[in-house]
Amino acid sequence: MRTSIATVSLSGSLTEKLTAASRAGFDGVEIFENDLLASPLTPEEIRARCADLGLTIDLYQPMRDIEAVPADEFARTLHRARHKFELMRRLGADTVLVCSSVHPLAVDDDALAAHHLRRLAELAQGFGIRVAYEALAWGRHVNTYTHAWRIVEAADHPALGTCLDSFHILSRGSDLKGIEDIPGEKIFFLQLADAPLLAMDVLQWSRHYRCFPGQGGFDVADLVRRVLHTGYGGPLSLEVFNDVFRQSEAGPTAVDAHRSLIVLQETVGLVAPPEPVVPTGVAFAELVTPDAEPVSALLAALGFTRTARHRSKPVDLWHQGEARVLVNTAGAARRDGTGLAAIGLESPDPAAAARRAEALLSPVLPRRRALEDAPLDAVAAPDGTELFFCATDRPGLPNWRADFTAVAHEPGTAGVHRIDHLALTQPWHHYDEATLFHRSVLGLHAQESVDVADPYGLMRSRAVTNADGSVRIALSVGAAPTDDTVHAQHIALATDDVVAAARRFRAAGGRLLSIPANYYDDLAARYEFPEGELEAYRELGILYDHDAYGEFRHCYTVTVGRVFFELVQRDGYRGYGAQNAPVRLAAQHKLP
Repeated sequence: MRTSIATVSLSGSLTEKLTAASRAGFDGVEIFENDLLASPLTPEEIRARCADLGLTIDLYQPMRDIEAVPADEFARTLHRARHKFELMRRLGADTVLVCSSVHPLAVDDDALAAHHLRRLAELAQGFGIRVAYEALAWGRHVNTYTHAWRIVEAADHPALGTCLDSFHILSRGSDLKGIEDIPGEKIFFLQLADAPLLAMDVLQWSRHYRCFPGQGGFDVADLVRRVLHTGYGGPLSLEVFNDVFRQSEAGPTAVDAHRSLIVLQETVGLVAPPEPVVPTGVAFAELVTPDAEPVSALLAALGFTRTARHRSKPVDLWHQGEARVLVNTAGAARRDGTGLAAIGLESPDPAAAARRAEALLSPVLPRRRALEDAPLDAVAAPDGTELFFCATDRPGLPNWRADFTAVAHEPGTAGVHRIDHLALTQPWHHYDEATLFHRSVLGLHAQESVDVADPYGLMRSRAVTNADGSVRIALSVGAAPTDDTVHAQHIALATDDVVAAARRFRAAGGRLLSIPANYYDDLAARYEFPEGELEAYRELGILYDHDAYGEFRHCYTVTVGRVFFELVQRDGYRGYGAQNAPVRLAAQHKLP
């Protein structure tokens, strides 16, 4: 099915928006009037630019305050409309969006509204233009799609139809059954947007919090299924605006937008990309560093052992139980220090996982490798982290461990048995995109988003997991683009006894994050612990939480570069210690 996007959904100049939409794979665009007015190009030049980019102009929008207004106001409206229709003919657009009136002088008179819209449609028809009437959720008298359709039906003109907008419909909780009563040929346009479920003024909700389908809480797929059932044959078009998109680069936003429509079409059965291949575990976490000594000392104190070296690259493999960490000294930026650059995900079918990623606009990254190196495919997550699709020691599949040569080593101290989860800090404008990416490309389940208080702002965090929790990735983001408190990423290591693991780490010279005494005084007031347990937590900086499923004990190392480690004892607990995050963040901010 054809796809389209409103230029208001992207940032930049009109030409930048058109280029981004074309490169992302859209078939057409809605031209927002303000974008045209601000453009130095003539309508003919815009039309030619779209043609060169392979884009159709599917809609010109919006026209406002048309219907049920006083006679003199309506006369001015027709005068303005004549000029706009002439402009649209030059532009090559054949459909105009008309929003239900918010004019303070508009009256609640459906017959008059139908008469005015019929007059407008008669004028439009002379220019070869159709009028798509849309109910704004905050319209003065017409604010539901069923009401708008009744007026269109009463006007009874071939050049007049309705536009359905998922935000305006779903934000009001309207019954979707009425969509099936509208003939498909009278649905002139379909605009799609999702949004988080919020309790607030619908106008502010619309202008600041819309997002692409699959990133919010609306059931956009159900609405689309019902529209398709009518026989609607127009494009699926995105009209999304929020504070983030207005400041983000147009190119990545357009790709994220088109990915959302691919996933939506998959959900409703219009397209069939390769099935998701859900990862079954974490093969490795790769750290890139300009200086291996500090992170090597940290890993050794945690009980890891350097067991192998890549045969052609400066990459060491550190190993403990099923937890593997690669330390890469090739190409690291000294200014940034140590960072988490890549994650190896165990995949039942790495090649199929790569095909799924490419079908959802996440191309396999080009890599330089020696002829004998395992042919591993990786894609980039929205934050730039490389995600490798791996098969560790599985016959018949490329084995990344075969690229490493064993080195002499002494057995390490047991304690950690696997990577429990990874926490990735997202650029402020990629949080929703990251959720959609991990859910759609990797097939992970997205949990509810939570807000976490930081001493210098507010963080949002959302975990994505597979069914059994063997893959857990926590995505977090700061409050705003001006938030310069760059939160480090971290690797959480699972242990059966966090007290013993913390003692071993400290005895080996490791430094644990110090937690204020006030935290433990509060724990003593809220919980009863066996004798000596709380004192051990206080001594080692161990934090405690519990949920309906079990208990959680965890502590943190100090940060090296932009990475720190967490030791985790998870006894049935399903969360990530969000209750303790403000204390941890405050303690980290205190460190030099």
